[in-house]
Amino acid sequence: MAKFIQHLIDEIIDQYMYADDTKRPWIIGFSGGKDSTVMLQLVWEAISQIKELTGIVKRDVYVVCNDTMVENPVITEYVYRVLDKIEIAARDQGIPIYVIKTIPRLEDSFWVNLIGRGYPAPNNAFRWCTERLKIRPTSRFILEQVDEFGEAVILIGTRSAESAQRAKSMKKHAIKGKRLTKHPTQANTFMYAPIRNLSLEEVWYVINTMPSPWKANNSELFQIYSDASADDYECPTVVTNKEHKSCGQSRFGCWVCTVVKKDKSMSALIENGLTWLQPLLEFRNQLYDERNIKENRMPQRRNGTEAVNGMGPYTPKYRASILERVLIAQKEIQIDKPHVELITNQELVAIQTIWYRDLIFNYKVSEIYHKAYKTNINMEEQNKKQEKELELLKKSCEKNPEDFELIQELLMLQKNKALLNKKRGLKSDIENKIEEYLKKEE
Repeated sequence: MAKFIQHLIDEIIDQYMYADDTKRPWIIGFSGGKDSTVMLQLVWEAISQIKELTGIVKRDVYVVCNDTMVENPVITEYVYRVLDKIEIAARDQGIPIYVIKTIPRLEDSFWVNLIGRGYPAPNNAFRWCTERLKIRPTSRFILEQVDEFGEAVILIGTRSAESAQRAKSMKKHAIKGKRLTKHPTQANTFMYAPIRNLSLEEVWYVINTMPSPWKANNSELFQIYSDASADDYECPTVVTNKEHKSCGQSRFGCWVCTVVKKDKSMSALIENGLTWLQPLLEFRNQLYDERNIKENRMPQRRNGTEAVNGMGPYTPKYRASILERVLIAQKEIQIDKPHVELITNQELVAIQTIWYRDLIFNYKVSEIYHKAYKTNINMEEQNKKQEKELELLKKSCEKNPEDFELIQELLMLQKNKALLNKKRGLKSDIENKIEEYLKKEE
């Protein structure tokens, strides 16, 4: 093992066991990319060495992976396979590492906002997606840990070498003489960047030479980056096998991202043989090109006020057009990848509900679905069920009608969690809602 790798492991051992004598948990934001993979490998090796030397592992480590539900499908497939390996290996090795998967709430999902509410595709001026899809889901988990332990430490894979801006930001929040830095927004939360001084070449060196403790094939990760590297931003890396070619520092994100002008990584993946991604790239490019066409936008904001330059949310007609194209793209890629789902049935139900609230009756999700798939999606039965539940609830609250709204909101919280198969955080959400209700009553 190279000396610089053991040096990093020794630092992590010191921070885990001695520099911080608390039991506050460590939270690792894991994307499955090169930096978070290297960081987790080093932490895992550090804990393994501690366990072997002392038999004591005093703090839990949570590997938190946030799925925006619009991630590049290639990355999603890879990451979920890796997470399964991590869970199994941690259990078999007796390592206190636990996998947590977070996803946006139904009302925060990309399609519910873009197609349902008509939010325009994100750009630098209106980047509504980051908060809803990435920050909120992970923040809720962090808050739960802080509530339980008083404090938490987030391990981040940020490196100073990535950019001057990153280096400046890391220095700004640093506490002199300490490895931990204060989190800029989360109270009682600290950040620790164990790979902050690694260069890109050193990151790839670790991946190519250090065996994965959860028995993943790191050459697969190298190959994904290699396939996604466009010629105009390739960089040389330290490789240990002559078969390895140069690998760029590609960045993976949401396949629908319109903040960047071009999705170079997806284009490169297609050029390197993953042609089934072509419908996604074409749709994403359409979203980008059509964003500022005035005919696609309503003159007022959702609150009824005049929009700047008459460019409010998308018109009902354009929202319906987007939905149809998403479903057609989904149908196309399911020929090769039948398990890939671009938009969930739960999101379709939520979109229809919002359209009704927006008094959009000319377009129906079920009809658009039928047009794309030539089969029916049964939403009428779902709507009838909801109406029946409301009638029963109103009848039950006849003596206390003021309770109707509270119970309805609590049920909605539970349904949203159930729809997304995610129960974590339900208890705190319910407690907060009841607290709000009691304050109103006072």
